[in-house]
Amino acid sequence: MPRHDPCARCRDLPRRALLKGAAGAALSSVLGLPAGALAAQGKAAEDEFFLFIHASGGWDVTLWSDPRNESKGLVTPATTDNTDTAPLRLWVDAPAAGGAKSFAQVTPKGSSLVFGPGIGGLVDLHDRLCIINGLAMNTVSHPDGTAFATTGRHLNGGRVMASSVDAICASELGAGQTFPVVSVQFPSAFVGDRLDRRAAPLVVGDIGAISRSLSRARQYDTDEDRAAVTALLSEEARSLAARSSYTDALNGFAIQAEGLGKMLKAGLQEVFSRGKLIQAHPEFNHTARFARQAAVNASFALEAMRRNVVRCVSFSSSGFDTHTSNYRQHAATQQELFDLLAALLGSLDATPHPTRAGKKLSDHTHILVTSDFCRTPQLNTAMGRDHYPNNSAMVISPRFRGGFSFGKTDPEQLLPAPAKAFQGGPRPIAPPDLLATFLFAFGISPREHLRDGEVVPELLRRP
Repeated sequence: MPRHDPCARCRDLPRRALLKGAAGAALSSVLGLPAGALAAQGKAAEDEFFLFIHASGGWDVTLWSDPRNESKGLVTPATTDNTDTAPLRLWVDAPAAGGAKSFAQVTPKGSSLVFGPGIGGLVDLHDRLCIINGLAMNTVSHPDGTAFATTGRHLNGGRVMASSVDAICASELGAGQTFPVVSVQFPSAFVGDRLDRRAAPLVVGDIGAISRSLSRARQYDTDEDRAAVTALLSEEARSLAARSSYTDALNGFAIQAEGLGKMLKAGLQEVFSRGKLIQAHPEFNHTARFARQAAVNASFALEAMRRNVVRCVSFSSSGFDTHTSNYRQHAATQQELFDLLAALLGSLDATPHPTRAGKKLSDHTHILVTSDFCRTPQLNTAMGRDHYPNNSAMVISPRFRGGFSFGKTDPEQLLPAPAKAFQGGPRPIAPPDLLATFLFAFGISPREHLRDGEVVPELLRRP
């Protein structure tokens, strides 16, 4: 008589489902959550929206998240000698060495958070910010730091080794959307075969490019003609796929044909029109010196989420690579970006969620802001700051703790310091840890997509 194998049924389950279930149980155990918490979070994340922003060039964390206003060790603070303070609403003079004036640190009333003057309008929303300081970058290369911040892996021979966080979220939670992820000059990456191919990022240089590509002349055919051709092409592709040994490519053709029909829906083209977006959202500063393009992208994100045609939007904001005397504008550049975020949160608060009655978009929109690395604590001979292997990041999400700062830096050298005891012992937090925590917050198993990183439960709001 054959011996009963209690695991036979398990072996019949898809390997991916088993791995995801095991990872979820293990991570839930680490966090002290009930078994199945990961799956429950994933189910609740099916109509969430995501916004990923990269401050391109490497920002000076001493001006916003990890303020330094006195000379100590390697630290040369921002002063009236090296910073244009006129545009900075939160700059208040404080004594500094050599006769110049540094800034008084910004401490919101009733908060334990401390900011520099670059924080701008976000200071009034401090209770919604989860700040991560002392991120160990282990690189001072722009391409490598950018990849590490958004994928959790360093480059290998110049090649990106893992998918970026926006593509992962789109694959897991938005593959069925008209646009799973729209990426505007963001370092999006779609690597390997783990992700749903429908979620490959739509990467463009500017939003208007999509509007132009969707334009169709009506001289020779009608919308009904195009819909009929699209349906025929899709049906033909699926028929060929059913008879093929390698179905992925042909099914991909079908998906593309069906997606085109959705993209050409009446009125959707307006979502990608730069002019119409600027007109629709005057609350954003479309004349900003460095964040002008970011304001258009934020307008697009708001409109696309309101119409429920996108899952993730990712874009970059420039102007942070200040090696020379252009450092004088660095704090103002930060203020532009953070003012934009503050205005965006106000608009999200005022916009109903497209599928959840009685809910605001801000209740289900999650924002992650990163940069390549930070800038040196000391000024160079050109009155600027160079690359430094430390960093900060910010999450604005109902699933993360608000009014909270995590991570440490050395007070004299601004280098990452141990933040907690991880599995291998005390060490600083690193980008893979932040990305793992972000994915876990939405029921996505980090082990499915990240080689490194531990979930940091201190960052998460408890259910």
